[in-house]
Amino acid sequence: MSADGWATLGGRAPRTIEVGGMAIGRGSRVVLRPRDHKDIFDVALAGQVAVVEGIEEDVDGRGHLLTVVLEDDPGRDLGELRQPGHRFFYAPEEVEPLAEQPPGAAAANRVLLAGIGNIFLGDDGFGPELARRLAKHPLPAGVEVVDYGIRGMDLAYDLAGGDWDAAVLLDAVPRGEPPGTLYVIEPEIEEGAVAVEAHAMNPVSVLLLARRLGAPERRTLVVGCEPQTVPDIEAADPLVELSPPVAAALDEAVRLVESVLEDLVPSTAGEETAP
Repeated sequence: MSADGWATLGGRAPRTIEVGGMAIGRGSRVVLRPRDHKDIFDVALAGQVAVVEGIEEDVDGRGHLLTVVLEDDPGRDLGELRQPGHRFFYAPEEVEPLAEQPPGAAAANRVLLAGIGNIFLGDDGFGPELARRLAKHPLPAGVEVVDYGIRGMDLAYDLAGGDWDAAVLLDAVPRGEPPGTLYVIEPEIEEGAVAVEAHAMNPVSVLLLARRLGAPERRTLVVGCEPQTVPDIEAADPLVELSPPVAAALDEAVRLVESVLEDLVPSTAGEETAP
């Protein structure tokens, strides 16, 4: 698909829409009111309280869909990680905004925390492991954690089509320092500086591909860790454990991401959501 085709499909959905005279956006609480009751989910979810995770533009560009997760779903964290069965789509007229809304629910900056790396290549799995820990950690409203693994194309498309204010890539970053050293890097991407590889997870390559797909200008950071072990990708035996210095750096990496978010989400700094 061309960059123009992706932009058309992904659209540029607004951060908020008006429903029942209220501004509804990420973090807003709504009651589900399905219209047609055509399937078992419509029947089971009618009257349930849900939390809006995002606003999507439909393929025809003629309206919007609300992505929601159930407020009382024990598997709500799976819905926030985009897992099927815990994440649902409703038209604006199928939800009823609740008068009581969390502070700043519809106005918080949206930040994507993207774990990248191969969990079968030793310390290259730093990004996915840090994403897993952050997904279980209280984070400001508007922050979404996604483990992309080695799905570079998926990340590039989400950066191109998503309504993010900022993105933070979590990755192993070899820079010649002692293993376990943590970095915060703000990459400067120059067109043509690196070849685009559709299946690569090199952050620079992914960011360049996202730009070519139409990604808007936004602040993008890399929270990285110096690896000790990155086995050859052709090796017969995978290495699924992080080295001791990289594993020991994970707690500090969580705190480092929190400090980065205080700068990226100033409107909610210090305000945490439930785990």
